[in-house]
Amino acid sequence: MIAYLLKRFAWLLLTVWVVFTVTWILANNSPGSPFTSERSLPPEIEANLRRHYNLDKPAPVRYWLDLKKLAVFDLGVSSKQVDFTVNELVRLCWPVSAALGLAALAWAAVVGLLAGVVSAARRGTIEDLGLMSLATLGIALPNFVIAGVCILLFCFLIPMLPPAGWGSLSHLLLPAFCLGAPYAAYIARIARTGMLDVLSKDYIRTARAKGLSRRAVILKHAMPTAVIPVVSFLGPAVAGIITGSLVIEKVFAIPGIGYSFVQSALDNDTPMAMGIVVLYTVLLFTMNTLVDAAYTWLDPRVSWEDV
Repeated sequence: MIAYLLKRFAWLLLTVWVVFTVTWILANNSPGSPFTSERSLPPEIEANLRRHYNLDKPAPVRYWLDLKKLAVFDLGVSSKQVDFTVNELVRLCWPVSAALGLAALAWAAVVGLLAGVVSAARRGTIEDLGLMSLATLGIALPNFVIAGVCILLFCFLIPMLPPAGWGSLSHLLLPAFCLGAPYAAYIARIARTGMLDVLSKDYIRTARAKGLSRRAVILKHAMPTAVIPVVSFLGPAVAGIITGSLVIEKVFAIPGIGYSFVQSALDNDTPMAMGIVVLYTVLLFTMNTLVDAAYTWLDPRVSWEDV
């Protein structure tokens, strides 16, 4: 286990360095400037700002200075919100995005897994057809379309929930539903496929032949194996939910990481955009590592040498 974690940590460092380098090159060669606005700055002030952000230095020097800051977990200073460092902005915005993402993932995993198991257990019935039709619809519709429909329905036609903002449970329900809906649909289809495959195995037929109830066969014998494909999907899904919140946070005016990332792109705030890209990279890599480690717990046939 220790060797596995050390190997994954080494790959994490390499991955972060590659992503940082590519992002840095793209960001520093993109058109525009963070100091461009409707009112032009006096040349002396702009020169001071460029000196403050090391923009007056050659590109290799700037890259080396930024890389050294990253090595000590210093993401720099926002070029638009000059009173805050990127680290401070991430600390302020991250709890909001985490709460939204966890709520979306929780309901998507529970509802999707339940729908997939029920659909597989009642294969060919009206329940199976109805659940899989809803899953197909959830996959086909982007979350911003779902968000627009839900805002019209639950905020204007039936005014039950607020259309935007943050600060209470009512502000969380609608964005979490819209963000998690496509993932619940994917999980339902994956769980159904996995459950159908497991239910055809010999040991399931043996369990039924011993007289076990249908519920015991599904929950105790089929579920642990059938859930493995779902766990494999959850790693990228976590990162997808967090990065997918870019649109949802903008639609519902939620002050999270996604909203800040969109705003940093619009404002050409390079330090903020690069800091969030690095954060997403670490998050995706960490979740994939946890998923790989979970295989050893879910399937006794998988050892640490296999992951």
